[in-house]
Amino acid sequence: MNKKTNKKANKENLPKVEQYLYSVGWSEEDEAFVARAAEFPSLAAHGDTLENALREIKTVVKFVLQDLEETGEFVPEPFGKRSFSGRLVLRMPEYLHRKLALESMQQGVSLNQLLNLKLEAKS
Repeated sequence: MNKKTNKKANKENLPKVEQYLYSVGWSEEDEAFVARAAEFPSLAAHGDTLENALREIKTVVKFVLQDLEETGEFVPEPFGKRSFSGRLVLRMPEYLHRKLALESMQQGVSLNQLLNLKLEAKS
């Protein structure tokens, strides 16, 4: 993933509302659809329909982007514009490292291959 750059908001680099990643789901607790923007985890909006909830969260994100621009604060990069290298540094307890290394030897695969298989099976 890209290193977080501390880009200050301005009109030239301000992302469009449509570039952000949104999700909408039904909430039994709220008895409404709840929409969220992945890049703004503290934001949520409700609606009586999926479409209304999505429209509401986009309105909220629009206002937040305007506020960030006005105050010159950091604007999150849209998820779709981020690049991923495929490299990930992972720290784990020694016992788990040993256990996984042994399992990879028993299966005749590299530790990297074993971890990829396990992660893919869980996603």
